[in-house]
Order: sequence, then structure tokens, then C-alpha cells
Amino acid sequence: MVEPRRNGKGSNIVGPRNPDRERQNPDTIVSPPTDWGTVLHMKWSWADSHMRLEDGGWAREVTVRELPMSRDFGATNMRLDEGAVRDLHWHNDSEWAYILQGRVRITGIDYGAQYFEEDVEKGDLWFFPQGVPHSLQGLEGGCEFLLMFDDGEASEYKAFQLTDWLAHTPRDVLRKNFRVPESTLEHLPAREKFIFRSLLTKRSIQEETQAGVPTTRRRLTHKLLAQEPIKMPGGEIRIADSSNFPITNISAAHVIIKPGALREMHWHPYADEWSMFLTGMAKVTIFTVQATRTYNFVAGDVMIVPRNCGHYIENIGDEPIEMLEIFKAPKFEEFSLNQWLAVSPPGLVQVPLNVGDEFIKALDKGHTPIRVQ
Repeated sequence: MVEPRRNGKGSNIVGPRNPDRERQNPDTIVSPPTDWGTVLHMKWSWADSHMRLEDGGWAREVTVRELPMSRDFGATNMRLDEGAVRDLHWHNDSEWAYILQGRVRITGIDYGAQYFEEDVEKGDLWFFPQGVPHSLQGLEGGCEFLLMFDDGEASEYKAFQLTDWLAHTPRDVLRKNFRVPESTLEHLPAREKFIFRSLLTKRSIQEETQAGVPTTRRRLTHKLLAQEPIKMPGGEIRIADSSNFPITNISAAHVIIKPGALREMHWHPYADEWSMFLTGMAKVTIFTVQATRTYNFVAGDVMIVPRNCGHYIENIGDEPIEMLEIFKAPKFEEFSLNQWLAVSPPGLVQVPLNVGDEFIKALDKGHTPIRVQ
């Protein structure tokens, strides 16, 4: 097991310990000598989030409650079995989603009472502006997805839900509103149904859509993994933002980093980076003002990098890293340290860094987000 020793300093751990967690976090147990200062914690594991178990699925969250640095986003990871439905609902905040596995049918109405219904699958995105009512149903084999709300205190559990509203509205008001006899309301649920089992429809979307109902002209979904990636020797990147998904106010990158490769030293100017690791093992050092901290990440971990804080992501495992980088900004932007130094006057770089011409010649004026030695 890793022991906290380096260059004659430190000692072994003789008290209680968690070997599995320590093996996942070697650079926390023995931090690089370049780490210094104090930073707020930038890491959370979905395995530490409370599971809300429902009839037909589950949900768990990462908000500022779990990770105080998650100021821009409240996140929910949700699973729906085949046929299971997330109750009809809407939110105070915009909802951005990435489908991790399976297929899901989304339905609702857009602004102007324009209907939408679509089947989406692994690697697809959806975006619902605030207040847009919608529902979700797992299709064949069920589905799992990541939901992002553009407020760190936002929660899927705080949604405005159809069943909750009707359960807490007087029956005579419901009778007047829907113009039905009170007998039709006898079996309304007494409380919210967050996730519930239902029959999987065998009808196509065309058959489901009612005649004469106007459909939205806005595109609420985007096929991120169907995009042609930006390829380089160390991996590949796909970006979805307002330039190719116009409705969204959230930008994202789907990143693949090959073993041994490095997501180069860079920073993002507009917003904090909220990242989720889907596969692989990473080493990340975050450079803040007068402090640096190194972390290790594995599949199921969440990382926060505050805006303008320099960082890199190194693949230290034997399999590719697959990850999502998500920003509360309509446009994806980043600054490359390599590119900045390459286009700067050489003297401005050589004098403070005390480097020679060999270093200057190695700099890359292009932009290579993922690098190999």
C-alpha cells in the first residue's frame, strides 16, 4: 500500500485506513513536492452520493450540499428501467443532459405551447430551458443519464411535479379546471410519484403525436457522439456549444485521452469546469492563486476546476480516459499555455523562465489540446 513518505519525510499510517480509497488516490497520500498552499476540495465521487430508490429506477445528486465548489451546477445521475417514467415536471433552472447508456423518450411542450417528442440514445444531449414542462421514459433496456442544472443549489428533487401539484390541490378546483365530474378524480395519487413503472409504448413518435398539435421548431437535442471528432495522436475531442446546438446556454466537451497522453496545460476564462470521468484513471494538478493541489480521478468521479485556474489531465492508467467537461457558458473557450508562449516574443519567455532556444523551438503555435511525448 502507498505510505505517506517522500525524500525522508513523513511516516507510515498505523491507525485506521481505507486501502481501496488510498489506492485510488496515490497523489493525495504522497503529494508531488510541487503542491503547496491550501485549496478548497475540488473532487467528489458519485459512490458517496445518497441513492434515492424508486419503483423503476433511482437518482443521486451532486450539488453545493455535497461539493461546495460546485457553484455553477447541481447535477443528478438517474436510471430508468425499461418503461419507467420520470413524472411530468418542470424546473426553475435550465436542464442539460447527456445520455450515458440506453435510450429514452422525451416529451413536453416548448414555449408557445409547441409540442415535442423524440427518442434519444447514448451520447446524445438534450436541453430544456427553464420552465419547459417535460417527461422522460426509459425505452428498450432502460437508460441512465446525467442531468445538469445551471445553479449549484438546484435539485431534481425540487422540481415542480404534476402528481405533487394535483395531490395538494382541492378536488373542487381540479373539477372546475378540467371540467370533469369529481368521480373521475377518485384515484389520484395522494403524493408525488417521482419515478414510476409504466407500459412501454409500442407506438412510433408519429403515432403518438396528436393531429393538429403544433410542434416546436427549435432543436432541443443534439447528437454529440455522432459529431466528427477533433483527432490528434493523444486522443480526440468533440465540442457542443451554442455554435452547433443553438438553444443551449451550457457548453461541453467529450474528451478521450489515450494512455500516457496529456490534456495539455490550459485554463477556461468564462466559467468553472465541471467534469465527470466515465472511464480511466487520471492525475490532475490544479493551479490556483498561490496554491496548487494534485488529485487522482477514476470512473464515477466529479472534478471542479474554478474558472481561469490552470490545470492539466494526465492519463496514468492502461485504458483511455473518457470524460465530460461542462461549463455554464454558451461558448466553449480555453487558453493553451503552449500556444500562448509560442506566439509571445521569445525574450519575454526566455528571461523569466531561464530557458534557451531549444525550449522556444519546441513550442507549438497551433492548438493541440491532447499531447503525447
